[in-house]
Amino acid sequence: MRIVRFIGLGLALATVTLSARQSSTPVTGADLLQLETSAAEVDRLVAKLRPSDATLATQVEQDLVDVREEVSYLKVKLRREGKVTREEFTVVRDRIERLRIKAQGQKVSAQPVVDDEPGRPVTVAVGTQFDIRMQEPLSSATAKVEQRFEATTLVDVEVDGRLAIPAGSIVRGFVSSVKPAGNIDRRGSLTLSFDEIRIGNRSSRLRASIVQALDPKMTEDVSRVGAGAVVGGIVGGLIGGAKGALIGVLVGGGGTIAATEGADVKLPLGTVLRIRVDQPLEVFAR
Repeated sequence: MRIVRFIGLGLALATVTLSARQSSTPVTGADLLQLETSAAEVDRLVAKLRPSDATLATQVEQDLVDVREEVSYLKVKLRREGKVTREEFTVVRDRIERLRIKAQGQKVSAQPVVDDEPGRPVTVAVGTQFDIRMQEPLSSATAKVEQRFEATTLVDVEVDGRLAIPAGSIVRGFVSSVKPAGNIDRRGSLTLSFDEIRIGNRSSRLRASIVQALDPKMTEDVSRVGAGAVVGGIVGGLIGGAKGALIGVLVGGGGTIAATEGADVKLPLGTVLRIRVDQPLEVFAR
């Protein structure tokens, strides 16, 4: 039996208000310095990754060059114009965070990785559902089979009163099939598969499928994944149900996401996917 802990509506409204205030807070030189510090952290992770996965390390390194150019642009803009929008800052911050996740490696452990954190093994039952937030956009027009992606959990999942999956855990997966919109069959489709969940320093094998795609605009003021922090756990009435569904797509059997009109499937950055555990998930609860 599973218990999913929801944050109360009052706290949700308070979080929305706080996020709205933060969105209007001016970006400072200290903020941009933090971006440079985060980029330097990615550099260190790349150096550790290279002996085990040189290809991925090179890819992250090349992407980091582009991100650093964006940071430099923001610094020049702040100096010349005296203003950088919070949206511009957030875009670059989130790109660095995605690179940080990639630089940690994408290999799946067959068993949970042992660390020094206390806990005992528990099983998250088949049928358990929870929400994850995509850390990069995907489209049936450009995605490739076996393309990797990352997402972050938005809710705490409890088993027998113990915290099994904390909000902010990293979920990893890949594109298992893709069909771009064509001249004959104008509706594109994507099938996403999941193979790993990382909780703290432990990685466990995950088998799950998508049951619903939710509009990121419904959640961007409620939960945002940032470098080292996650404000999440708001589900139910705020991002669930028909009002929160991503317009233009339909989730079918096996987790395939198909366009409802003559177009490609587009999952913007921040799209929330509700996933269902398809095989017993062994994790260490706290």
